[in-house]
Amino acid sequence: MNRIFVKPEFAEQFEERFRTRAGLVDSMPGFVRNEVLRPTRAGDPFIVLTYWDNMGAFTAWTESDAFKQGHARSGSLPREAFSGPNVLEIHEVIGQGAQ
Repeated sequence: MNRIFVKPEFAEQFEERFRTRAGLVDSMPGFVRNEVLRPTRAGDPFIVLTYWDNMGAFTAWTESDAFKQGHARSGSLPREAFSGPNVLEIHEVIGQGAQ
């Protein structure tokens, strides 16, 4: 989970960035899916959830050329778009409800 604090005036651009993302992660071994959650309260962060088969697959992604390309592509937002540093959290699933 990556908590990304975006200033309100840049929220639409941030969302568009994910709608038009490069999609390089989609073909990585072990990638399951990702979700981008929009905050419903002012000041709360966007949350980007990325699901992987295992920690090794995630680590391989973060060390890949595709990761570097996906995060350095043109159209990225300027530093002033963010109201604070992002916060990366890594969790393991210990239980799951019906799907």
